[in-house]
Amino acid sequence: MTGTTRSSEGLDIRRRKLLFRSWHRGMREMDLILGSFADARIADLTHAELDQYERLLDVSDPVLLPLATGEQPIPDGNDNEILKKIVAFRQAMTFQS
Repeated sequence: MTGTTRSSEGLDIRRRKLLFRSWHRGMREMDLILGSFADARIADLTHAELDQYERLLDVSDPVLLPLATGEQPIPDGNDNEILKKIVAFRQAMTFQS
């Protein structure tokens, strides 16, 4: 089981691939962070945000995890809107739990 709560039905091919990649990172913690974000937001991302998200998925889990959890500040070179949205989404989900 992937953990996804969203069907890929109705998504274009690019979004389907990104949804799948979000849930199949290799590190379970990143699967949960990115997969949950993708479940909730993938359909609403702009093309520019999809470009940023695609590039972000190429970052290795050990590098991305401390950024996504807020353990490390986001470096200037990676300071993009999609990463900010992921961090904010995760924080909102943490406070709802």
